[in-house]
Amino acid sequence: MSNSRHPDSGVAVRSFGVTFPDAQALGSHHRIPPPARDWHQLIYATRGAVTVRTATCAWMVPPHRGVWIPAGFDYRLEMSGVVALRTLYITARPKAGKLFGGAEQTCCVVNVSPLLRELILRIVHLGALDAGIPRQRRLIGVLFDELHELTAVPLQLPMPQDGRAAQFAALAAADPGGKMPVAKMLRKCAASRRTMERLFHSETAMSLGQWLRRQKLLHALRRLAAGESVNAIALELGYNSPSAFIAMFKRELGQTPTRYFE
Repeated sequence: MSNSRHPDSGVAVRSFGVTFPDAQALGSHHRIPPPARDWHQLIYATRGAVTVRTATCAWMVPPHRGVWIPAGFDYRLEMSGVVALRTLYITARPKAGKLFGGAEQTCCVVNVSPLLRELILRIVHLGALDAGIPRQRRLIGVLFDELHELTAVPLQLPMPQDGRAAQFAALAAADPGGKMPVAKMLRKCAASRRTMERLFHSETAMSLGQWLRRQKLLHALRRLAAGESVNAIALELGYNSPSAFIAMFKRELGQTPTRYFE
């Protein structure tokens, strides 16, 4: 990674590339550089899956997708399986270049085009891009053109903050297969179905059923990225057959698990 942090330098893009072994298999935790206060970040996973978490939301980043993190955004990363990260730090200075709509304020998972993927790998190889060097200035221009065309994908899970809804979300996270009936979870949270629906709709803009399906989908993506089989994941999540799980996956993301991870 470039060591340049001076706001008046010509460096417009820095980079960081690292591959982490499977932390769960090693019984250890991985440390990453702290959030960049004056730089936007584009984190791209070439292998494995990453979950970006805050107190109010979680974003799941499958392999060959990216996550856009605006400058000053506080978060933590969780990794599934062997994870290879390639991160770009893009200056947040005014007039640095055009970014896709709302990028300065919004964390989101994004599709990474083949050209942007190659740009990321090239910049990580170079270490940094300095606008004062003509060849690198041209690469900066192409990079900002690609950033302007980024499209977000719905791989975020808003987290409710009301105590009853937060307790329900915690129960659901501990039981991704849905073995505990929803009615029992509601009783544990001392809330009716109607109350919980109202809480989830007001705090996550999703119905309870939509939220539970999204949670299962993100859980499945983490498992798939870690190399687990579709059959094992379908069984864990309580589907009657792998084909039923595949149908849900395709309905949500437009592709089968195999095609999605190619």
